[in-house]
Amino acid sequence: MPETVLITGGAGFIGSHLSRHLLERGYHVRALDNLDLQVHGARERPTYLDDDVELLVGDVRDRDAVVAALKGVDSVVHLAARVGVGQSMYEIAEYTSVNTHGTGVLLEAMMDRPIRKLLVASSMSVYGEGRYRTAAGTLAEAVERDRPQLERGEWEPRAQDGRELAPEPTPEAKPPSVSSIYALNKFDQERMCLLYGSSYNVPTVALRFFNAYGPDQALSNPYTGVLAIFAGRLLNDRSPLIFEDGEQRRDFVSVHDVARACALALERTRADGLALNVGSGQSVTVREVARRLAAVTGREQIEPQVTGKYRVGDIRHCFADISLARETIGYAPRVSLRDGMAELAEWLRDQVAQDNVDGAAAELAKRGLTR
Repeated sequence: MPETVLITGGAGFIGSHLSRHLLERGYHVRALDNLDLQVHGARERPTYLDDDVELLVGDVRDRDAVVAALKGVDSVVHLAARVGVGQSMYEIAEYTSVNTHGTGVLLEAMMDRPIRKLLVASSMSVYGEGRYRTAAGTLAEAVERDRPQLERGEWEPRAQDGRELAPEPTPEAKPPSVSSIYALNKFDQERMCLLYGSSYNVPTVALRFFNAYGPDQALSNPYTGVLAIFAGRLLNDRSPLIFEDGEQRRDFVSVHDVARACALALERTRADGLALNVGSGQSVTVREVARRLAAVTGREQIEPQVTGKYRVGDIRHCFADISLARETIGYAPRVSLRDGMAELAEWLRDQVAQDNVDGAAAELAKRGLTR
């Protein structure tokens, strides 16, 4: 009998790719998903979800739905979550309900069931700012940017002596410093699952995803990944909107590499009980990635619009040190940003996106969350 894996949020972007990857490896895959309208546009089975995935439509906060989904399951990959930094700052109760309470419902429902392995999707957002060094070469501690600094348009974090700090790859040893409700929720999910695993002897791994991108991402959701948001704008012949000066650095990782990392964590044991970074190990500025996306989609003439504004909850630089994932589960990214963006551009040719960015920006501005 093939092993059955339950993926909560399994009809979403990462879940659908992971489902396909696990099916190819011989697993039976069941997905529990509420088909949220903001993500899917309609409560219908997504066309991109593999036909062999057993889809159960239900909410992770519904204990009966979760209990039904767990029947006969060997392992669980918990991806279900409301995502997006900006929206989390004003839909606080909803985000906390889905992300934190939903995780609690899942864990309670698992208590009397023999689960071989539990994975939980965490996020690079738990770090807040990434790791920095001072001009003297020492590690900077508790790096934050306060609102007066941002109001002055001074985007780079600074040491106490006023000099700018140098960003470097962020390892898992860097203490979390959450700067948004979403980040706090993801840290809740991570810690709840790892505590559950150690208490109930269930091997558990938390995977801190960096900026995942690729085909089948929700283009009309203005709070999804930045590449999908930029793509939605470009498909409507509009400039991608960039906060600050566009020089903030991020780690963009192909969803195919994310799916492989999840499968490796399911099958190997050396990461049990740990949180692992899942990224590309490379960094690129947001302005550069916007320009590269415009180029591969044939819209070189559309320059990104750098707004000079900031958004509450955003951080300056964060990109992954992936050495721990390499050492423990043998993870190594295979998809370069160049190849991944080419694949994304090919998929985008047949896509239509509703541009909801202006409405989302207006909502954030109305609540004082952008300046």
